Amino acid sequence: MQPAASWISGATRWRKVADCFTARLSVIVKRQVPSQAEPEQPGKVRVNHLAKIKQSGGRIAALTAYDFRTAQLLDQAGIDMILVGDSLANVVLGYPTTLPVTMDEMLHHAKAVARGVARALTVADMPFLSYQAGMDDAVRNAGRFLKEGGVEAVKVEGAGPVLAVVERLVEVGIPVLGHLGYTPQSVHRFGSNIVQAKTAARAGELLNDAIALEGAGAFGVVLECVPAEVARLITQRLTVPTIGIGAGPFCDGQILVLHDALGLTPWSPRLAKRYLELGGMIADAAASYIREVREGAFPAAEHCYEMPEDELRALAVDEESGERKGC
Repeated sequence: MQPAASWISGATRWRKVADCFTARLSVIVKRQVPSQAEPEQPGKVRVNHLAKIKQSGGRIAALTAYDFRTAQLLDQAGIDMILVGDSLANVVLGYPTTLPVTMDEMLHHAKAVARGVARALTVADMPFLSYQAGMDDAVRNAGRFLKEGGVEAVKVEGAGPVLAVVERLVEVGIPVLGHLGYTPQSVHRFGSNIVQAKTAARAGELLNDAIALEGAGAFGVVLECVPAEVARLITQRLTVPTIGIGAGPFCDGQILVLHDALGLTPWSPRLAKRYLELGGMIADAAASYIREVREGAFPAAEHCYEMPEDELRALAVDEESGERKGC
C-alpha cells in the first residue's frame, strides 16, 4: 500500500491541476475592454446586450461548448456567449467535416449546454441542410432549437439565398447570428482556400453580404478567416457586432472552438491560441490512475466505506457459525 504522505502529495498535485484549469478558463474569457469603457454586466445576456457592448467600445468573449458541465464552467467564468457549434461533428463525434452532424445530434448537445447556463447567451449552429432545403424546414428546425433545445438564438452560414431565411426566422421571433468568410459547411466548394476576401473585389462582396445580413435582421455576424483589415472595415460599417475567428483584433468580439483553446486537439489552426494543454494533462492523469490500480495503491483507505464495529463483529460470528455447521 502506498504511504499516506504520497497520497496527500498526489491529491495536492491534482487540486493544483484543477485550480490551474479554472484559472485558465477565466483568462480565456477575460474581456479586452479599456477600463474607462467597461460595459455594465447584465444579469442575463440577451442579443441586445451584445449590441450595447459594441456601442460602449467593449469586447464580446465567446466560446463553443457541447455538454452541461463545460457550459456551466464557462458561464461561471463570465463568458458572454456560448455557441453549440456544428464543430461538434469534428471535436466530439470524430467526423472529418461538419457536414454529417444531424439535427438530432445538435439538439441533444444543445439541451445539455442550455441546462448548464444561467447567464450567457446560448446560440446553436443550424447544421448542413437544416435550413437550405426550404423555408418551412428552416423555420421548423430553428424553432426546435429554441423550443426543445433551450437555446436563445441560432447561427446560419452565408448570405445570398440565406438572407430570406434570416428575414423569416427573425420575423417569427428567432434571433439569428450570421456567419461569413470561411464557412465550414461549404468546405467542398472552398477546398484548400481557407482565407477569404484576400482581394479588393472579394472584400467588397463580403462587406455587401455583411450589410445585407444586418438588413435581414441578424443580430451579429461571425467573420471567419478573413484579413484583419477587411474585418476592421466591416466592423466599422455595421451597427451590429462582429465576432471574429481568425479575423484579427478589430472585431467586436472573438470566438474559439473550446477544444482548440484548451489543447484537447492534436493540433490547432493558426487562428487559435492554446491557453492550456489539457489533452496532455488528461493523458497523464489516466496513466497515473492505471498505474495505481495495477499496483494496488488505489483505492486507499480514504476512498473506502466502513461497516460499524458491532455489525462487523456480528458478521464475523455469523461466518464462524456457518463454518462450524458446514463441518
